[in-house]
Amino acid sequence: MKLLNKSILHLMTYLLLIVSLWSVIFYFNMLDEIKGSVDEELENYKRQIVFKAEKDPTILQQKTFDEGFFSVNKISKEKALSFKDTYEDTEIYAQDADDEAPELEPVRILTTVFEQNGSFYQLKIFNNMVEEDDLVKELLWDAAGLYVLLIFSILVINNWVLQRLWKPFYELLNELKNYRLGISKSFPQVETKTKEFSDLQDAVTTLLQYSEKSYEQQKEFIGNASHELQTPLAIAIGKLELLIEKENFTENQAAKIAEIMEIIERLVRLNKSLLLLTKIENKQFFDNQEIKVNDIVEKNIEDLQDIAEFKEVEISFSENSELLVKADAVLINIIVSNLLRNAIFHNIKSGKVEVQINAKKLIVKNTGIENSLHPEKIFTRFQKSEHHQSGSGLGLAIVQAIAELYDFSVSYDFKNGMHEFTVNF
Repeated sequence: MKLLNKSILHLMTYLLLIVSLWSVIFYFNMLDEIKGSVDEELENYKRQIVFKAEKDPTILQQKTFDEGFFSVNKISKEKALSFKDTYEDTEIYAQDADDEAPELEPVRILTTVFEQNGSFYQLKIFNNMVEEDDLVKELLWDAAGLYVLLIFSILVINNWVLQRLWKPFYELLNELKNYRLGISKSFPQVETKTKEFSDLQDAVTTLLQYSEKSYEQQKEFIGNASHELQTPLAIAIGKLELLIEKENFTENQAAKIAEIMEIIERLVRLNKSLLLLTKIENKQFFDNQEIKVNDIVEKNIEDLQDIAEFKEVEISFSENSELLVKADAVLINIIVSNLLRNAIFHNIKSGKVEVQINAKKLIVKNTGIENSLHPEKIFTRFQKSEHHQSGSGLGLAIVQAIAELYDFSVSYDFKNGMHEFTVNF
């Protein structure tokens, strides 16, 4: 989720809580204000009724609410002197113009006392209140409208203000995504007057300068190691070959020299594999182009056919679709070659290798030892089979490294007596 969208999500959540809390507080404040206003009206009605009762004593005969909005009842002097005015919320039956029959309506009643010509009377006056359910409903719609208005305002602010504010950040991020060590000619650069983005750009530039320096040092080391190690090993092999040709050795001595040559050749292969693995991990291969994997598989099968025949291994190839991959051709060739060589060299006499190409998948199956290999250890460096110790133990590790470089996946399984390697492109 983008940072802007995530900030909006958090704002929406917190605003919902704030608006809900505000609605509750506003509801009680509004109810308190309404009651205060109604109480003032009741006090005003009280003064008017007492004033009219002095001129018109018949008002004192209204005993119930049936004849109006107040009732008057005579009480004793002792009760009147100890009485205090009270306000009460209750409901009474009333019929509005739009009601078919009387309904319970919320009212507020003032109960008070007054003196008239030496007698004491209890006066009850009621006034209609706003129905709470209507009030809650109106308040709910108002709160929802306020929430929608706030969210809409935030979205507008986000699109017109925040996106412009964060524009340098996204430009810098986009340039970082496209930056390649050893390939890009300049560091990511954006124009901004925001101090935090300027500081971020400076920090990124410093890190990239250090990474570029380390990268160049690694490239130099790899080049030197390739030259300094391969050259003396090649010279040693050449001298041993000349020594065998010119000198007369016993069969045992010649066998010993041959063993030494084989060890040196293994060192040569190991050196090449380690250097290749280092280059892959340092991402020094990035000549990406669209490659047809089918053609690479066919070429490798053709190149390895003589070795397969010598090993008495039969290779079969089936294509269910055309497999196109955007990657470095050298690295895809290494994946195919290593998997095929692994399938041939770790096979059995009169064994078989089955190669399949499906949509986005390359599958290489081979016969071999009759039990499953460890699915996690098999791709680790220098992991060798107990029956084949002559290899470098880096073939599948290189395949895994190339797969990780391009976000491919490589998996191993043992099905129906066949060791199965699958590369999902």
